Amino acid sequence: MDSACGYAAYSLADATSAVLTVEYKINLVAPAITTVKARGYVLKRGNTLTVCRAEAVSTGEERERLFAAMTATIMEIRNSDVTA
Repeated sequence: MDSACGYAAYSLADATSAVLTVEYKINLVAPAITTVKARGYVLKRGNTLTVCRAEAVSTGEERERLFAAMTATIMEIRNSDVTA
């Protein structure tokens, strides 16, 4: 789910930027039974910080079943912010 949030934030970042998770919270709501899939969404993009949400579902049953949810704050690190 961290990767799903990171890629969601990265999809809106500048091409030369990197992203870094600075905070997250995970809610486990059910046991995962079979194959797992995570999806990430951007809730709000700011100048430096982006708030994202991810959902993890079990996909091996007749229908997808939510078993975990995550909210994360992702920081965009612009190329000019990095020093050698």
